[in-house]
Amino acid sequence: MKIQIINGPNLNLLGVREKSIYGNTDFETYLENLRGRHTDITIDYYQSNVEGEIINKLHEIGFNYDGIVLNAGAYTHTSIAIADAIAAINTPVVEVHISNVYKREEFRHSSMLAANCKGVIAGFGMNSYHLAVESLLMDQ
Repeated sequence: MKIQIINGPNLNLLGVREKSIYGNTDFETYLENLRGRHTDITIDYYQSNVEGEIINKLHEIGFNYDGIVLNAGAYTHTSIAIADAIAAINTPVVEVHISNVYKREEFRHSSMLAANCKGVIAGFGMNSYHLAVESLLMDQ
């Protein structure tokens, strides 16, 4: 089984930015831990601050992976183009958020992507990624 994690804008700064919201752990450290919990599957990782690059990655892997875990960051609330890319591929996508977006600014309460995703997981810190992987494993 192959799962692709895609992180969007500013998530390259995890462990450094807004620690009260996103915690102290950088994503590479968390990813090592996640892979250690799931040694029987391949978990690939991609991060970009550029909307078009995220779309290109979805197109590239959206027909030959078993699942995608997508934290599109702020693009979640603005990108019809990413929503369309999700709709165009066959691989199921789980939308994730580290923070509970419903405890934050009003504009974060709305997702352009959710209707095209298998589900949404938010508010469990970095563990949101683990929960998303588990949800994809349930379908296998």
